[in-house]
Amino acid sequence: MRDCILSIFWPKKDIISFFQSNGCTSRDLKDGLNFKELRRVEIVDTVFDKLNSRDDRGLGQFRSMLQSLIEWSNFDPYYFETLGKLDRNEALRRINHLKQVREIRDAKLKEQQQQNSKKDEENKKSEKTLEELQRHLTMLFQGKDEHGNIISIQKRGYAFEAFLRELFLFEKLHATEPFKITGEQIDGAIKFEGENYIIEAKWTDWPSASDTLYHFAQKVEGKMYGRGIFISINGFSHDSLDALQKGKALKTVLFDGGDLTLVMEKYFTFTDMLDKKIKAAQTKGCIYYDIFKMQEKQGRS
Repeated sequence: MRDCILSIFWPKKDIISFFQSNGCTSRDLKDGLNFKELRRVEIVDTVFDKLNSRDDRGLGQFRSMLQSLIEWSNFDPYYFETLGKLDRNEALRRINHLKQVREIRDAKLKEQQQQNSKKDEENKKSEKTLEELQRHLTMLFQGKDEHGNIISIQKRGYAFEAFLRELFLFEKLHATEPFKITGEQIDGAIKFEGENYIIEAKWTDWPSASDTLYHFAQKVEGKMYGRGIFISINGFSHDSLDALQKGKALKTVLFDGGDLTLVMEKYFTFTDMLDKKIKAAQTKGCIYYDIFKMQEKQGRS
């Protein structure tokens, strides 16, 4: 992907713009924005390192970039023909290589997908297919709604809530629409294995902070046998995790954008992942759990 980006874009500002258009936040680009002091390849490597250091490993942003690159068709003639800085044939070769890599990855998932075939057949009765949901999430990372229209951060938050409701329906979880009670806004609720969980969904450029997470914990505490699921697309800060765990009963499990991307790519179903996170919370006291690494996530400062 690194070589493909460098074969398509010549100006440093265009490389930065590509990252921004695929969900990279100002935090991810903080070092890369000093592009005048860096070579083109250093800009890409710096941003990639930033994404890889995130708790969610930047999976959503990387997948969004991958989709953008394999669909790329805009070769600026000024840099390809007039100046000769870039080679169209080389760019097309890199793009085709990416397509092949994705096909190989998809083939490796085929066996796992076949194991879930019975459940997949049942899920086909849902209004949305998993492929449609996956594309919807990718579009959100690109700042667009499911129809490809550019939307504001606020509208992206509402669209994210709608995406989650569709995902819950796809997984045959009994889900409610967002609702208000005295002094509180609830983003929805689901029923899982006989227990009701209220939902908080956040799409912001920064990790969810302690006041936001603590406020949600108070919502959960105020409910009979309250349980909560907090889904923050860009994860959680260290302070927010400390605030939730110190002196509070653990009744909330945490998801981030990386978790949702793994669900979209069929590594897990959402219900399987939720079950593993609940088990980690109940047996290890881990509320922010990395399913792949089988360990607690630490959040970001």
